[in-house]
Amino acid sequence: MRRLLPLLLIGLGLGLWSAPALAATRIKDIAALQGVRDNQVVGYGLVTGLQSTGDTLRNSQFTEQSLQSMLDRLGINVRDQRMRTRNVAAVMVTANLPAYVEPGSRIDVSVNSLGDATSLRGGTLLMTPLAGGDGQVYAVAQGALAVSGFSATGQAESLVSGVATAARIPNGALVERAVAGTFRDLPGMSLELKNPDYRTAILICDAINAYTLQRYGRRAASPRDYRTVVLTRPGHVGRTRFMAEIGELSVQPDTPARVVIDQRTGTVVIGRNVQISTVAVTHGDLTVRITETPQVSQPAPFSDGQTAIVPRTDINAAEQTARLAVVSGPDLQSLVRGLNNVGMKPTDVIAILQAVKTAGALQAELVIQ
Repeated sequence: MRRLLPLLLIGLGLGLWSAPALAATRIKDIAALQGVRDNQVVGYGLVTGLQSTGDTLRNSQFTEQSLQSMLDRLGINVRDQRMRTRNVAAVMVTANLPAYVEPGSRIDVSVNSLGDATSLRGGTLLMTPLAGGDGQVYAVAQGALAVSGFSATGQAESLVSGVATAARIPNGALVERAVAGTFRDLPGMSLELKNPDYRTAILICDAINAYTLQRYGRRAASPRDYRTVVLTRPGHVGRTRFMAEIGELSVQPDTPARVVIDQRTGTVVIGRNVQISTVAVTHGDLTVRITETPQVSQPAPFSDGQTAIVPRTDINAAEQTARLAVVSGPDLQSLVRGLNNVGMKPTDVIAILQAVKTAGALQAELVIQ
């Protein structure tokens, strides 16, 4: 198999660097069994125990209504009272229900503030039912929140680190209902590629067939399209064992020729199959500096004059010397070497790649985020 060249990662202020050569990838890391997936659940709840960083009940009326309803269910009547507490916050609770999870298992949940609370640090989520898209309750969440961010506010300054209104509860939800269907109920076995590609689908089929021919004396995989590989399980082998065996097989997935540019962070990612036809590139910066140094005109004593400010402006223009370099990329290493010879910053690389694409010399898809 041909040698797998590395990706090029250009970060803001980091320049150009090449990662070590990548090894083959396991099939279970690039494909998943069709029909085996997570299910999303969501719920609305209350977080208590905050240190005066919760919702303002006057501004977040849904928090006050939820608090009153909860206290009513507990036998406490507060309907005619005006509550002023700042220790409660309304939150949305989300979680992913793994495939084939059984009642009694625990899953992680994410908690996000819904009102004007400033921090969830130190809070505890009260019992919150988590429902799926069908309206059925599949889990119940409760527990102390783990908050990584914090915020501190004074009269003249505030400090914020991370997001203090988002938290997690590890193993914070208890599964109460299993999703309908089991592994044995799947009508067939098919692998769905996470990054669809015709060549990668063929490589997966070849690797599986080579293994099953040697172990079971028959072929077990055939490509349906560039996204799906159909599996035929030998009759005397269980589904779980068969998936465990083929999941450990390794292939070298093919990747499309693609350049991804993030102009906000100055990041450029170039795939290993990207090529640039031979072009001459020059790039220079024009810097115009305007300096204002106003002068104060002071009249002579007893002259009945007025003090005035006289403007004074200095304008300088400087353009960097640009080198004309020939850049070509029959492979990724040659492309990196050519870009390094020009000596550019990440923002310059972005501008040049866009211009090279316009010139028709970039033999790849250009994705701008």
